[in-house]
Amino acid sequence: MKELAEIWSELLGLPPGEIPHDVGFLRLGGDSVLAVRMSALVRKRLGVALALSDVRVETTLGDLAELVRRHTSGGSTTRALPLTVTPRPDPHAEFPLLPLQQGYFVGQQDGWELSYDSAHYYLDYALTGMDGDEAADALADAVERLAAHQPTLRARVTSDGRQHVLPADAPGAVPRVRVYDLREAGPDEIDTALRDVRQEMSTSGPDPTSGPGIDVRLTLLPGDEGRLHLGLSLLIFDGWSSSVLSRDLLTFVADWNAALPALDIHFGDYVTSLADLPATEAWQADRDWWWSRLGTLPGPPALPLAADPQEVRPVTMGNREHRWSAEDWAALRRQCTDRGVTPSTAMLTAFGVVLARWGGHHRMLLNSLQLNRLPIHPEVQRVVGAFAATMLLPLDLDPKATFAELATTVQATSGEHAAHNLITGVEVGREVARRRGSWRPVGPVVFQSVLGVDAAMGGGPPEEAGPLGRVVAADYFHQLRTPQVAIEVRCFELGPEMVAVFSLVEELFDTDQVTVAFAEFVALVDALADGSGWDRVPGLPEETEPGSASGSRLGLLPETAVRHREGPPADDLEQAVADVFEELLEVPVLDRAADFFGLGGDSLLAVRAVVRLAKEAGVSVPVREFLADSTVAGVATAVRSRLGDQR
Repeated sequence: MKELAEIWSELLGLPPGEIPHDVGFLRLGGDSVLAVRMSALVRKRLGVALALSDVRVETTLGDLAELVRRHTSGGSTTRALPLTVTPRPDPHAEFPLLPLQQGYFVGQQDGWELSYDSAHYYLDYALTGMDGDEAADALADAVERLAAHQPTLRARVTSDGRQHVLPADAPGAVPRVRVYDLREAGPDEIDTALRDVRQEMSTSGPDPTSGPGIDVRLTLLPGDEGRLHLGLSLLIFDGWSSSVLSRDLLTFVADWNAALPALDIHFGDYVTSLADLPATEAWQADRDWWWSRLGTLPGPPALPLAADPQEVRPVTMGNREHRWSAEDWAALRRQCTDRGVTPSTAMLTAFGVVLARWGGHHRMLLNSLQLNRLPIHPEVQRVVGAFAATMLLPLDLDPKATFAELATTVQATSGEHAAHNLITGVEVGREVARRRGSWRPVGPVVFQSVLGVDAAMGGGPPEEAGPLGRVVAADYFHQLRTPQVAIEVRCFELGPEMVAVFSLVEELFDTDQVTVAFAEFVALVDALADGSGWDRVPGLPEETEPGSASGSRLGLLPETAVRHREGPPADDLEQAVADVFEELLEVPVLDRAADFFGLGGDSLLAVRAVVRLAKEAGVSVPVREFLADSTVAGVATAVRSRLGDQR
């Protein structure tokens, strides 16, 4: 109990002797992100491997002590994973993409509606008090040291969807820093230059299929000012990793002699260890739990559309953004603690209320982005990589309930679904699409919260950065491009403040409706912060499912029905396609109407089929065309079209 109290003391900032044994982690100031960190510390210090589902925000210190006691006595009935992460014999060998990485990879091949040629996040922020003569060299040196410390910076993705890490001395392995020296420039020239670099880095992100997955640039400005520019491929880095990366980078920049503790494992070691996951009882139980619910999952919010997503080719996502002051953010946290819900749950519930009003129904499916770093090694939190996963989350918001009652229900639902996190939302979505015969995105409306990450990492990122001066994180510009997403809310902390952003494909929605929805969201959160919104009944629509309203709506768009005459392959080309299907899926393919996905394929295997067919037939079929008609006959027709043979 003493060691556990010390862990809680470290995470919550409370004296160990003042932590009660019968008060939940959340009530004492914890949240779901800190709970992840708690599991990692328990494993590191006590040698007890707890699953994320074992430790919830409602857990008391007494509950945790009993859980640890059962583990150490051999009487545990919890589902700690029997996986071990060890360094691979060859650190440069290929290893698979995780499910969400696969989704981003296929999106970069223009496989999905709402695709981009790079799935990435762009950010730049201000620097003040720079040493303009030393800054560029210090940053380049820091990036080189960071690439040695975190090999993921040297990661590459192959054309058929595998990943590997280049040796540090391989040509082009280490990202190179680009510098713009505008110290003698005037205001107009500076404005133009910043606009140009933001446009370039927002619309043409780093692509690990052809180079580094990170793009680092530095702009030197008059008066010892500057801006640090970062482009991060979502194929390589998740949100937690970007925070780790920023901290490590600034540590190296601030001190030429800084040395971080060496990492015992890297991302490839973690991913390789997951190969044994499907053989575990825990994984099989999670699969059965999800599969038993597939038939009852609702559709996404039926938001009115201004265009069919299949016809839209977005360049970037638009942003609507609001900041809450340190005082309001602190007040919101207190209000949440008093009512036994996390701030992330409050924001999720507010988002759900807005979507219900906008779509006209109160039962819907959201897609939630999760950290999903399984606590199977003590250092997993320090490693940079694309660990994140999605989780499909059904909401059923009672129109008669107060906001506090809604939030309590949402937290329980979210916790129940997160407890079955060994099957990711991408995998669930594939099965849902297969059963429904749909290839439109199952969860195009996304919620993401990283509230609490700074606390889980032991504090905010460094502000002092040596020759780069002081980081002014509040002065920033950012842009997101993520495939298959129509609209996403992102919640994060900015020092003592909180920020929420609606990122959306502007072409899909009526601008006025978006403006109203975002204003409603901000007003709801304001009312939660001042305490007036919790006991109100938000005024949700009575309709459970979408009605018969006119116009196009998200989740209710027509599917392209494709039918082919059944029978054996009609010619040599169809037989060649069938042979490729057989090779990749390891099942006999005897029918020209057989569908690639119905036979057990997925989007990543579809990309590999396209690559293989290009070698066999001499032409490359766009992934989107393959997905539009993924039968033997349909793919053969697409190949003929590319060959110019319209038989």
